[in-house]
Amino acid sequence: MESIIFSNSIAGDLKSYLANQSFSKLGVITDSNTEKHCFPVIRDHLPVDSSQFSFPSGESNKNLETCSAIWKWMTDEAFDRKALIINLGGGVTGDMGGFCAATYKRGIRFINLPTTLLSQVDASVGGKLGVDFNGFKNHIGVFAEPEAVMISEVFLKTLPDEELRSGYAEVIKHGLIQNANYFGCLKTEGWEKQNWREIIEKSVSIKKDVVQKDPKESGLRKILNFGHTIGHAFESYYLDSERHLLHGEAIAIGMICESYLSVKKSGLSKSEMELINNMLLNVFEKFDFPVEDIPAIVVLCSQDKKNEGKTVNFSLLTQIGKCEYNFNATIEEIEESVHFYKNL
Repeated sequence: MESIIFSNSIAGDLKSYLANQSFSKLGVITDSNTEKHCFPVIRDHLPVDSSQFSFPSGESNKNLETCSAIWKWMTDEAFDRKALIINLGGGVTGDMGGFCAATYKRGIRFINLPTTLLSQVDASVGGKLGVDFNGFKNHIGVFAEPEAVMISEVFLKTLPDEELRSGYAEVIKHGLIQNANYFGCLKTEGWEKQNWREIIEKSVSIKKDVVQKDPKESGLRKILNFGHTIGHAFESYYLDSERHLLHGEAIAIGMICESYLSVKKSGLSKSEMELINNMLLNVFEKFDFPVEDIPAIVVLCSQDKKNEGKTVNFSLLTQIGKCEYNFNATIEEIEESVHFYKNL
């Protein structure tokens, strides 16, 4: 399991960390946003011969074409197998930069400096790496752990509210699947004014505990996918459209739909489903979409990585704070859950 460092002074802590590491060359991967807002925080504390690669920000650039550009940069810079990569950015940068590092020359070391709430509580922990392919989320990827993850609240100050809100969806999910008391303490009114350090540490501990018990998602780790089967379908369907959804916005939709399925399939009470729905709709504005899109959205669920054969596999709630995995649902039942969300 990677070392997770909660930093009070990210530049100084990174400099100290690097001073204790042995590497032939250092490279930093950023996107266009983190290059502007976050890279200056650490730039002067890096070795003078380090190099940097930046790609245009956004999920639409999380693909093999960008990977090819990163691999070319690594090759042109003559990175060998003792090189070290720093991924400075959100989930897209961590997923793709880690994937490129893990596959370059059969794998070089990397560390993550997650800069969004979403990546700090979710994407940076657990060693899942990958890129989107042919419109499917994280379709090509590997499992590989970073050497370390350094988490600092200072980067959250660079985020617009919608990005902070997107990360909050995963925070809510952690409470729903593992800790009812945690869920009960999360704010809906004034949600953006919270003790983020406390929340990040709690969410990371929940995810880390699950991942340590099941690193390769053969069983328990599947509960971390609550809300993601249908959520990823929404995210994928609108990925390249003007109605583009942020990850957390899509997962909020998915959690409402899958809470509905939880009532049907796993024993969640209707009263708890309503509590979940009310909380999510207080934080996330309801997404309006044409009813004609529903069949095409639902078909995308059949590409979810948890599926086996022709069944669509879900992780569902038995109650708030408890989640179980390997529930099957038909296409008709999934469509019913999406209609339920649309009609709220």
